[in-house]
Amino acid sequence: MVMQAEDKKYYTPEEYLDFEVNSEERHEYINGEIVLMTGGMPNHNQIALNFSGALNFALKRQPYRVFVADQRLWIPRKRIHTYPDVMVVQNALQLQEGRRDTITNPLIIAEVLSDSTRNYDKDAKFSAYRTIPSFQEYLLIDQYTMHVEQFFKTDNKRWTFSEYDDADETISLNSIFFQITLADIYDKVEFEVTEVSDN
Repeated sequence: MVMQAEDKKYYTPEEYLDFEVNSEERHEYINGEIVLMTGGMPNHNQIALNFSGALNFALKRQPYRVFVADQRLWIPRKRIHTYPDVMVVQNALQLQEGRRDTITNPLIIAEVLSDSTRNYDKDAKFSAYRTIPSFQEYLLIDQYTMHVEQFFKTDNKRWTFSEYDDADETISLNSIFFQITLADIYDKVEFEVTEVSDN
């Protein structure tokens, strides 16, 4: 999602939530600041739908819930409210105290990268996600080219990294039994073609 700074006034989490539930737009809350999240491009939405749809079908009648885009997440150690593109929660939902609309216990998170959020998703946001005790696996899916980065927690403060960039490659998640090819993640995604000059 494309983020734009509102003003530099600092808000409490309670003020943010009062504002957010009455807003027609979605905003992140980052340690006192409210940040507007504008709509994604067609590729962004197609990728999120392809991945979450495959997950949801594979996990039916199993103790997992799959959420897309509009489900708010609270990261208490970093004082962040955010809306990951795709989340998987194992077993019962754990909710932010006093809330029925904000979860705190994702097992897997996937973000579809955009030019404006790429660095944030890879660095500060991943760092924030790693403070969540239940969080075990992270996928970063590029929307401009066929490329996926996968991180899986192997021990306390230890993560393994894999990357994929071929349509025939299969991604196997480690925290649940699930496999998907890049061809399926990128089904119906249209990449921009860069014209090559003859000169």
